[in-house]
Amino acid sequence: MKLVACALVIACTADATPARSPVRSPIPDGAAELVTAIVDDWSSTTATLQLWHRDRGSGWQPVGEPWPAVIGAKGAAWGDGLHGHGAPSGQHGPIKHEGDQASPAGAFAFRAAYGYAAQAPQGTHLPYTPSDGLECVDDPSSSHYAQITRPARDGGDWKSAEHMKRGDALYTWVIDIAHNPDHIRGDGSCIFLHVWNGPGSTTVGCTAMDEAKLASLVATLEPTAVYVLLPRAVYHSLASAWNLPGDRLPP
Repeated sequence: MKLVACALVIACTADATPARSPVRSPIPDGAAELVTAIVDDWSSTTATLQLWHRDRGSGWQPVGEPWPAVIGAKGAAWGDGLHGHGAPSGQHGPIKHEGDQASPAGAFAFRAAYGYAAQAPQGTHLPYTPSDGLECVDDPSSSHYAQITRPARDGGDWKSAEHMKRGDALYTWVIDIAHNPDHIRGDGSCIFLHVWNGPGSTTVGCTAMDEAKLASLVATLEPTAVYVLLPRAVYHSLASAWNLPGDRLPP
């Protein structure tokens, strides 16, 4: 009888503990392009980027050589994207919020491209809009928070916004990263790939790089491409679950 009772206790205990759901990759099955941005740690302000193409037979393959970029002055922090809201289950690290000068970490879709030129680079597949007259709203109280819009059309119910046509070259080309796609107030806004001010510069939350390299990305990326920014140790811990290319990263 004692053996039967023990068996029942063990069975009940096992049933009472729900099995953990396996971590699913945030990268859609249909995504054939990936841009990875690897930083040394959460406080790093420099990144190494790499473009990848997924071949169904041999998986992710690098396209060209890696290149340098810079990120937020305060490093990186978990953002809102394809991976969900903030840090994925089992992960730790800072959480991004508006004005923290940190670049969002995680996996993200690309929305569109913008630029000072009337036309996009030849071959561009992302939706392209000339930047003149556009603003990106960073005021959490606005109904247009975390959106790129035209004040004359949408009423301008915001107190602060970024002009997409700047007086410098930083937004010559811009790729809009779909961070905070649900426009949750205070979670962060206006996150782009844009032109840097040199390898020693930083941003207020974007990822910036050489103009020629960015123009090449604008002309290359498909609308289904995905952007992944992670600290190196976190990247390696998620590489298998997220189906990331983990064997060709810089040491």
